[in-house]
Amino acid sequence: MKMTGALSCSALMLCAFAAPAFAGDAAAGAAKSAVCGACHGASGNSSNPEWPNLAGQHEGYIAAQLALFKRGARDNALMMPNASALTDQDMMDLGAHFAGQAPAGLEADPSNYKAGERLYRGGDADRGVPACIACHGPQGKGNGPAKYPALRAQHAVYTYNQLKAFAEGRRRTPDNDIMQVIASKLTDEEMRAVSSYTQGLR
Repeated sequence: MKMTGALSCSALMLCAFAAPAFAGDAAAGAAKSAVCGACHGASGNSSNPEWPNLAGQHEGYIAAQLALFKRGARDNALMMPNASALTDQDMMDLGAHFAGQAPAGLEADPSNYKAGERLYRGGDADRGVPACIACHGPQGKGNGPAKYPALRAQHAVYTYNQLKAFAEGRRRTPDNDIMQVIASKLTDEEMRAVSSYTQGLR
């Protein structure tokens, strides 16, 4: 569709504001990542299922979450003090470093992943639950420009905990309530099933 001059100008201005002011330096991020590695693993693959894997996560998403922790918009007793000392460039550098790491992880639980796959790929139209695949992609790789996180190889325990936090209003996404709305419609069993399924995605 052809845009008029005024519309084109507005669109370009929006793109300019949406684009990051600078990109991360993966080598610099690696040098800054020692503290992160204590919980998230040196390669970004956490050994504790309560803490998320960062390997293969989008640079912009990691930086955005660190910024939320820094300003207290996302609450976590461990992350908030660690993020408080980071500059915007530090956040992008760390994001670039972990984005370049290969995600590893556990496989899906065979007892429930099929139910999770159905929900992830097809949603539930009768209850107004969209398919997760719409935002997070067929392989769970997410959408970097939109800051929709990659879910592949993520710990099922962590993903389940985040879905519960969204459903209960303990976690919010600034200017976008989609996850709160979706998670609030899921049963506990469905949250566990879809978390199991995404853990096995690669």
